[in-house]
Amino acid sequence: QMGVGPTGVQLASKELYEGCVAISNEYNLARHTHLLETKAQKELSYERFGKSAVEFLDEIGFLNEKTTLAHSIWLRDEDIPIVAKRNSTIVHNALSNLRLGSGIAPVLKYVAGGVNVAFGCDGAASNDGQDLLEAVKIGSFLHNVTDSDYRNWLTPQQSLRMATKGGFAGVGLSDHVGDIAVGQHADFVLYDLTNLCMLPKSDPLGMVLWGGRTSGALESVWVAGRQIVDHGKVLTVDMAQFKEKLLAKSTWKAQPRLSTLRDELEEDYRRVMQIGTQ
Repeated sequence: QMGVGPTGVQLASKELYEGCVAISNEYNLARHTHLLETKAQKELSYERFGKSAVEFLDEIGFLNEKTTLAHSIWLRDEDIPIVAKRNSTIVHNALSNLRLGSGIAPVLKYVAGGVNVAFGCDGAASNDGQDLLEAVKIGSFLHNVTDSDYRNWLTPQQSLRMATKGGFAGVGLSDHVGDIAVGQHADFVLYDLTNLCMLPKSDPLGMVLWGGRTSGALESVWVAGRQIVDHGKVLTVDMAQFKEKLLAKSTWKAQPRLSTLRDELEEDYRRVMQIGTQ
């Protein structure tokens, strides 16, 4: 699935967004943008457009059923019905948001408001990994501390739907993938229920989504009817060769501290994030 992807309201111009709307309308493309990942971006949208970022995107016609909105942490309560009405999808990147200290998206509030929510990993540079099961687990458990009523917490069934149909809906593919049924694309994964990480026996869905490192129980993967993993072995990539290249082109080192750049940006960062100014 192809799409247009202006970075976010903090960087992309109104003209760029409008151009993306026109192109996506002409070619029936999906739309993606980063939305209010930080509190500073929330304030900036008012400075640039005189309204919330969601109101701006809705006004120019960017929001529709094939629009995905990454992060979406700092939405106002008034923004939620707008996203729900347009059938747009919020992509919850819990691990990345925690890694960067961006905040916690009020996912339970979004779900209650009828918004379609999907799970995401964000980029490897801002998450340190691309394990979707890990993202589903932390993205589900994180919100238990935001609502003391356990009846509002995400269930394994809800988490599964968000991780599958929720994502496919955001790019207009929910009629073709996300279910194991006649007429659907054969996209599915098989897990070894005898693997130690799946034992002792319990709810298998809960164990896969919320267990410990259950990616180790991965047995087979099929994409559009083509098997790409068999008995835990990737069939489409020479993993030994790939591993050798990674080892040859990288070095073990402590996380670098870019002192010069950090010092140059420190004052601006603290001012924008309102740290130490109150």
